[in-house]
Amino acid sequence: MADFRILKAADSAIVVEFGSAIDRKTSDRVLALAETLEQARLPGVTEAIATFRSLSVNYDPLTTTGGELEQAITAFVDQPAQSAHHKRLWAIPACYDPKFAPDIEDVAKAKGLSVAEVAALHAGTQYHVYMIGFVPGYPYMGDLPAKLQLPRRSDPRLRVPPGSLAIATSMTAVYPYESPGGWHLIGTSPVRFFDAASAKGSLLGPGDGVKFEPISPEEFDRIRKAVDRNDYVPHSTELAA
Repeated sequence: MADFRILKAADSAIVVEFGSAIDRKTSDRVLALAETLEQARLPGVTEAIATFRSLSVNYDPLTTTGGELEQAITAFVDQPAQSAHHKRLWAIPACYDPKFAPDIEDVAKAKGLSVAEVAALHAGTQYHVYMIGFVPGYPYMGDLPAKLQLPRRSDPRLRVPPGSLAIATSMTAVYPYESPGGWHLIGTSPVRFFDAASAKGSLLGPGDGVKFEPISPEEFDRIRKAVDRNDYVPHSTELAA
């Protein structure tokens, strides 16, 4: 029996859904299918968008049909991906100083930790980028250590500054530019996470890995100035399969 299902999403899109869990095994299946479809170049497919546990496949209804795509995609599910795109492990600088982290003291108090322990726990974890969403370039990353997990804030902010490093439930994220937000802000990164002028747009992509590197306020200012000059890109290496 198939452990996935294909749903009609619109007159020009279908969704391939893998169960109900949000975990890395499910994410790996979603991303593998996305890469397989990219390599297959099925006629009419215009875009494949990965989420936590599903892949939305948009298509040109003048070229193909949902039924034809469903048949083709079913044969591709769980095939090993052969994409030429390599995932990256990014080293992202982040300042956890309270003046850059308006909620870190409240998070520490709620979890029975010191501010330094919150920062060390968060920076000591390698995160997996599950998907990009909410706003362009916003990376949903897991999996947050259990000692830091909290529900979203009861009073969302109307304005969250760009670069804000946030946590909620089992996820962490960075706000790429000013927007509303209800997550707990425990730091700030000087890195630019979305650039509309670049070919890639979003710095991070689904399947990438992220490690946050604690920096001082002085180092934050130095890197921010370099970013403003377009003279800084965070270090990354190819992520081992």
